[in-house]
Amino acid sequence: MTAADSKTQGSEIQYDMSKNEIKVAPNDGSYLLDGYELVCGLEVHVELNTNSKMFCGCSTIFGAEPNTQTCPVCLALPGALPTVNEKAIESTIKIGLALNCSIAPFSRFARKNYFYPDMPKNFQISQYDEPICVNGYVDVEIETDEGPKVFRIEVERVHMEEDTGKSLHVGGATGRIHGAEYSLLDYNRAGIPLVEIVTKIVPGTGKYAPEVAKAYVAELRDILRSLGVSDVKMEQGSLRCDANVSLRLIGSDVLGTRSETKNVNSLRSVERAIRGEMIRHAERLNNGERVVQETRHFQEDTGLTRSGRSKEQAEDYRYFPEPDLVPVAPDAAWIEQLRAALPERPSIHRKRLQEQWAVPDKEMSAMINADVLDVVEATVALGADPTKARGWWLGEISRIANEKDVAIKDLPIAASDVAEIVALVNTGDLTDKLARQVVEGVIAGEGKPAAVIAARGIKVVNDDSALMAAIERACAGQPETAQKVRDGHLPAAGALIGMVMKDTKGQADAAKVRSLLLAHLGQSEG
Repeated sequence: MTAADSKTQGSEIQYDMSKNEIKVAPNDGSYLLDGYELVCGLEVHVELNTNSKMFCGCSTIFGAEPNTQTCPVCLALPGALPTVNEKAIESTIKIGLALNCSIAPFSRFARKNYFYPDMPKNFQISQYDEPICVNGYVDVEIETDEGPKVFRIEVERVHMEEDTGKSLHVGGATGRIHGAEYSLLDYNRAGIPLVEIVTKIVPGTGKYAPEVAKAYVAELRDILRSLGVSDVKMEQGSLRCDANVSLRLIGSDVLGTRSETKNVNSLRSVERAIRGEMIRHAERLNNGERVVQETRHFQEDTGLTRSGRSKEQAEDYRYFPEPDLVPVAPDAAWIEQLRAALPERPSIHRKRLQEQWAVPDKEMSAMINADVLDVVEATVALGADPTKARGWWLGEISRIANEKDVAIKDLPIAASDVAEIVALVNTGDLTDKLARQVVEGVIAGEGKPAAVIAARGIKVVNDDSALMAAIERACAGQPETAQKVRDGHLPAAGALIGMVMKDTKGQADAAKVRSLLLAHLGQSEG
């Protein structure tokens, strides 16, 4: 196997020709970066949750029948004129303020001219050289080999625009236009208020660039959610990320050729897409090949990207000021009112929760990385102990999510279900073992906890006489083991307790069984 072969087969093996030896390399591909610096820039598109579209009164409700939420304005029929959605402007200003941006006293819309079949106008109303928000930043913290480290992501601009419609390619194996028999167009999404948040290039992240990008999008999502301006449902396209990746020689000011991975729609995919592109660029350069400037599409099943369309030549969108809309000039007093009403910053909120719950840094990071902090907080708000709430979400529920290879939030179990289960364990109506059965039942679609308990006949055996009968049967079945316990060898009690638990079909409280067993055999924990 050559060095080139080894790299293309997973990028986990490194061949040192000078020593004629093969070494296992980090599977993140970081060893390929020797001599290179990764440069990343992110464009995040956010659908605002206004009731009507950006420039007309059509509904924005997700999931309606195709082409039922359209009008002459969003279909660009002759003579139809747009008007700006005031709520969308307010939401965009809130976003800019939360991202530490300056709010422009004067901004205006422009026409971005290009042909796409799902753009009824054949141009998009956007903002070009005069965006509404500029020069902000977001700080994110990740774990590195040297411990926690904060990275500052500088935001170049936040601007308003309208979303496109949606193409559906019918026939073929991939659901994409290549190989499809025909295509359908749904214009319900055309004109949905959209905000684009564009970072400046993010240098200095090295091998941590994928983790930093994921942390940035996660922080951005949390900020947007706290502002109440979007539902930020990445799986529905309410928040999606374009990742620009390039490599440049360390010490050089010349940027390498970039690729743009479009419409990445999950936090996990953001990290995987950037890592995959980092490795792909490095492999090509190390093999003496050229990186092509192009758009690419991330493939969830493989974790790789595939080529989209070439962008070797700069595209001329022929921007010019939108003639049918007046400039946006928000009142300074209004901006300050919005600034004063901003909610607690998510990073500060997390630190406050960590102090209230007395959570170690490692467990707090685990909740953030697993994206369960919100649901743990909701579970605690319903009365669950913080330690037990996070134990269930990071333990049994996380295990099931890993088995199913889905995100925890995609499992059909709610904070109210977990809070109810925790309460039943606290009252002794469930043991931890039985509670796990209830969790499994809820996730399996058998209903709420009470329904699962009733259907499965789950019940804790608390009756002392029933437990003593089972203990006596266990001692009679293993008299030698019982005698060891009588003689003071307490570890032997485990086998007898196991027999009792089997006898009671796992519905006994193991701690209570142990206490009764030791007393029956003349011993005590002391």
